[in-house]
Amino acid sequence: MSKMGARFARLFKNFNIENRAHREIGKAKPQTAPRHPTHIDPIHSTQVPEISDAIHKKNDPLLVFLKSVYVESKDPTLKASKEVTEEEEVRRPLVYSLPEDPYGIVEITDVPKGKLSIVEALKALSNHKNAPQTWTVDKVAQEYSLDLKDTKALLEHFIPFEVKVIPPKTQDAKQIKDT
Repeated sequence: MSKMGARFARLFKNFNIENRAHREIGKAKPQTAPRHPTHIDPIHSTQVPEISDAIHKKNDPLLVFLKSVYVESKDPTLKASKEVTEEEEVRRPLVYSLPEDPYGIVEITDVPKGKLSIVEALKALSNHKNAPQTWTVDKVAQEYSLDLKDTKALLEHFIPFEVKVIPPKTQDAKQIKDT
């Protein structure tokens, strides 16, 4: 059966092939775009002395610019690196932490001064949101050993996640029951 299908396909493929070929040859072909006129043959451009001189000539203003851009790098001194490690060693104990180990994360006991853990950041944001008169920018900065400018930016630009449950208007509406 498959041989018959192949013969049938070949019959249509070869049907009237000569007329189709003459029709395709007779169609008007699109013209190619004209080439840009040049007076120098690109193959023999190395033989033209003007171009060769321009390529090999030194450009003094460009060399001056290149020398002004040159950068020398030096390794930091040991004194500067020791100061950074001493600042990192100043740490403070956590004010708030998660109970137990619910997420498989190793419990952190202290953080560098000027930094917050995620739990502390969320607690500080929610305290400030719930009682802004009590938890002012100054009190939050003092409580967590933070810079005043950073604390102000934190409380101004970050808002803790809030879930609001809106009750239905009618009692007949379907509700999800808690288990």
